[in-house]
Amino acid sequence: MKKFINSTLNGGNGEVSSKRVVTLLAFLLAAVGFIANLFWGFVIEEFIYKSMMYIVIAGLGIVGAEKFAPKKKDLDENT
Repeated sequence: MKKFINSTLNGGNGEVSSKRVVTLLAFLLAAVGFIANLFWGFVIEEFIYKSMMYIVIAGLGIVGAEKFAPKKKDLDENT
């Protein structure tokens, strides 16, 4: 399990990616807020929930775009 989490959070160079960590934390907080509202009746302000969702969407978009962007090494070889 620890190996899976490390591989999920690692960026392209083998170090932990802060974008992935922030996105994961924002997702977990949004999920906790949703579940707390659904089952226990806690009220989460809409602007807080939406802002966390925007962070998750932007983070996932950036991490996904990194997969398709050419590597810096590839760019240097083409010039």
